[in-house]
Amino acid sequence: MKKRENNGYVNKNIDAYRSIVGDEAIDELFIIAEKLKNRSIQNINSTSFGGGVVEILSRMVPLMQDLGMNVWWDVIKADARFFEITKRIHNALHGVDVVLTRHDLNYFVEVNYYNAESIKRWADIVFIHDPQPIAIIKKKKRKLKNKWAWRCHVDFSHPKSEVWLFLKKFIEKYDASVFSSPSFSHRLKIRQVLIWPSIDPLSDKNKELSPKFVDSVLDKFNIDKDKPIITQVSRFDYLKDPLGVIRAYKLVKKYVDCQLVLAGGGAADDPEGKKVLEEVKNEAADDKGIFILHLPPNSHLEINALQRASTVILQKSLREGFGLTVAEALWKEKPVIASAVGGIPLQISHKYSGILTYTVEGTAYWIKQLIHEPEYARWLGKRGHLHVKNNFLITRHIQDYLLLFLSLYNSEDIVYL
Repeated sequence: MKKRENNGYVNKNIDAYRSIVGDEAIDELFIIAEKLKNRSIQNINSTSFGGGVVEILSRMVPLMQDLGMNVWWDVIKADARFFEITKRIHNALHGVDVVLTRHDLNYFVEVNYYNAESIKRWADIVFIHDPQPIAIIKKKKRKLKNKWAWRCHVDFSHPKSEVWLFLKKFIEKYDASVFSSPSFSHRLKIRQVLIWPSIDPLSDKNKELSPKFVDSVLDKFNIDKDKPIITQVSRFDYLKDPLGVIRAYKLVKKYVDCQLVLAGGGAADDPEGKKVLEEVKNEAADDKGIFILHLPPNSHLEINALQRASTVILQKSLREGFGLTVAEALWKEKPVIASAVGGIPLQISHKYSGILTYTVEGTAYWIKQLIHEPEYARWLGKRGHLHVKNNFLITRHIQDYLLLFLSLYNSEDIVYL
């Protein structure tokens, strides 16, 4: 197991959310957590920085601990070959044609088994996140009497059949599986649970910022605050379609003098990032209105400021597990235009809390509309903020997980509130 890296400011006080979600919501969390006081919970994933899974775990684990629970988080140890293989598995789950040999899959399992043997401490509930560590389930033994759940954070709606069948044999050894959207579920012998991911409203990426700080970030990157700013925050990944974003921007710029910000970084388990970044730079060429910002993992305040300074925020994914950058932007009352894929339609009701699109041309059309209709853009942002507050905050997410953990042992343990 690798040591986790620092992920910036993390609020560890669950009571701090009372002013946002109310006393009743927080009191309910303490009631449920009390029922789990004799159960330990272990999270396992593939990386300690970069991506939504890390952001969720780095904030959720301390808050669960503040509820009085025995919770910890481990990260598997693997080499570049393993992550190159798991990237292909990831792409295949999103429907992309890839080549995975028997040697590749055998190595994937071998690394998982190595990590399974390396873990010295096992909890009553083992919560595995995503495909990378899925085969660690081999360590599950009846005599330990612990329970295992597998959490899928990726878009599972149209996986390549060979990869799906390979993973299915591991998934069905778990006691339960968790998906982010009904469209991701498949026929399985085990129980399937729907739990939406969430954002932390008190994190550096989402908390309120002063106008002075926001302006300082724009100055830092030489972005003109007096021109419309179109922004997409995401990893440099083909499935986030940064090249399509640039093409949409170029269509808009024929009619509107605007700027494009592509801000993001990479993840330790994503070896394609550098290649995609170079292609994005080539597509941008010498357009001085395009700002390609490859940011360090802890640039949460900068991302927050860029979102708050934006006129329109995009998430033009080709495939998407959930796309929490959408919820982050909506929380800041920003108008969002996003692809109708994965979990994004759960966050956006078209023309009510945001805009859903399918093409580069459609994206460009709505960018122009929202720039020219600022009152409507503001109305969309306010509706989006309310939707996020009601559905996609970390306190709701924690409650869903606690109820899942209770249900793994005995239906009599479930508390109905």
